[in-house]
Amino acid sequence: MRIQPTSLKQIAEIINSKFIGNENHLVTGFNEIHRVQKGDLVFVDHPKYYDKALNSAATTVIINQEVNCPDGKALIIHNEPFTAFNTLTNYFQPKTLSNKNISDSAKIGKNFTALPGSYVGSNVVIGDNCVLHPNVVIYDNCIIGNNVIIHAGAVIGSDAFYFKNRTTLFEPLNSCGNVIIQDNVVIGANCTIDRGVTESTIIGKNTILDNLIHVGHDVHIGEMCLFAAQVGIAGCTNIGNNVKVWGQVGITSNANIPDNVTVYAQSGVTGDLESGKVYFGSPAGEAKEKMKEIFALKQLPDLIKKLY
Repeated sequence: MRIQPTSLKQIAEIINSKFIGNENHLVTGFNEIHRVQKGDLVFVDHPKYYDKALNSAATTVIINQEVNCPDGKALIIHNEPFTAFNTLTNYFQPKTLSNKNISDSAKIGKNFTALPGSYVGSNVVIGDNCVLHPNVVIYDNCIIGNNVIIHAGAVIGSDAFYFKNRTTLFEPLNSCGNVIIQDNVVIGANCTIDRGVTESTIIGKNTILDNLIHVGHDVHIGEMCLFAAQVGIAGCTNIGNNVKVWGQVGITSNANIPDNVTVYAQSGVTGDLESGKVYFGSPAGEAKEKMKEIFALKQLPDLIKKLY
């Protein structure tokens, strides 16, 4: 999430915290660890991840104990960095829920069709020649390109599945990012695409999603991709161009799937894949090798009979 440059002192005052660093040090955005960039503020609340946060591109870190501050960065000390981060994102991006089917603040292009039951939230931008079929919901701040078709029951921009396990409840991380759907995309019926936690979930040009697909927060999908029904993609996964994923594939968080990959149905992707290859199985491996493994397993009962 981008903000107007704000001083370290001002940020610390909002959450009533002490800080380490130049009080005029500037914060220009908030981000979770997987999408941070220079000028961002990030939070960390477990020693296991201190080094990752402190050595990231983020230049300001909310942390729950005093540590050595890296050169050129600043620290904010708070007992509950997760809650403090929520306070800041709510402060800089307060909710602006609309009770109209199409919010007055939405910007709609030419030849737009919204069938009964559709909802377009605050500050949504929709390009030309778009169609929303019945009961499509587009949450606040999402951006839809030109010639986009979204089929019935799809939800664009719902909150990220991102929680802190407390003693008596799961505290949600405030989702202040959005979804960007580029030109000529088709979204199937009852798909759900989560907004980024602090940045954008992106669906690239000319990509087609079948029905009943879930895309997690901060996922980036490239151009000319094809996804069959019931695919589930966990948060912060990066998918290249011309990727084909067949039905009921599950993809773990933070995976990198480069260009021209094909993943066969019911596979489980548990890590990074290699460009141009075909994958199958759970955990997914190169399809030819996985087929050999399955064939070998089929021979196992006969081999056991021969031995015994």
